[in-house]
Amino acid sequence: MPYLGELSALLTAATFAVTSTFFTFAGRQVGSVVVNRTRLVLALIFLMITHTILYGTPFPVDAELSRWGWLGVSGVVGLALGDAFLFQSFLWIGPRIAMLIMSLAPVLATLLGWIFLGESLTFTQLMGIMLTVGGIAWVVFQRTPGPPPTDSERASRARGLLFAFGGAMGQAGGLVLAKPGLAGDFAPLSANFIRMFSAVLIIWGFTLFQRQARPTWDKLRATPRAALHIMGGAIAGPFIGVTFSMIALQRTQVGIASTLIATTPIFLLPIGYFIFKERFGWSVIVGTLLAIAGVALLFVG
Repeated sequence: MPYLGELSALLTAATFAVTSTFFTFAGRQVGSVVVNRTRLVLALIFLMITHTILYGTPFPVDAELSRWGWLGVSGVVGLALGDAFLFQSFLWIGPRIAMLIMSLAPVLATLLGWIFLGESLTFTQLMGIMLTVGGIAWVVFQRTPGPPPTDSERASRARGLLFAFGGAMGQAGGLVLAKPGLAGDFAPLSANFIRMFSAVLIIWGFTLFQRQARPTWDKLRATPRAALHIMGGAIAGPFIGVTFSMIALQRTQVGIASTLIATTPIFLLPIGYFIFKERFGWSVIVGTLLAIAGVALLFVG
């Protein structure tokens, strides 16, 4: 199918917009750490069921040790560490600004792909990356009316920006590390399972070591609405979204895949309009058109 990688990356962006909304709601109720722990377990269960239906086994039994190594480290960097930073930044600066900082991921991934994978991009594709990132920045950096922020709010914003940058680094590193593990038309669903399984081992290893398993369960029982939000986010993001991201990474270059995935803030516009009742000016429309133009340049390139 032509442009399968690029289309999968755009679908990833759309699902990440949905999941960031769910996880922001849940994080406000039970905290970002509980969200990260729970959504990884749920996503792993969904993946095991789907893998059994499609391939007859709950996990890829025929995967070479080298694949487990590359994809496992990728999952720890991207899904465990990177997303832990990102979810906390949702609470400090909100999903809109956090996803703007995540738009740095394609720049970082392109540099890492150039250094470690020997990948190259055409001038047109580079222009598309810059235009897409510029359009996203235009959209999410709109000023909002209101009183100036307090010292506490400025401190929270600074922490949120720093943590969001950590999320961008995690996503970029995770994508680059996954590329060798996907070589030879390895099934993206199997790759997603290995990444998710490795992230669960690390996250829950620390959880058990810190004796936080019971408190995590108690928080979820006390706030069933948060549990439902985590369930919805786990289906949309770590399950569907990350699987599409593996297809995108397998079918196109790291820089292109991560740039299209970075269009998530564009998909957050209708969510903000219909769910949060936000209203947008012409500048937001212009920024959206710029980002779409950048995506078009990537296809041309």
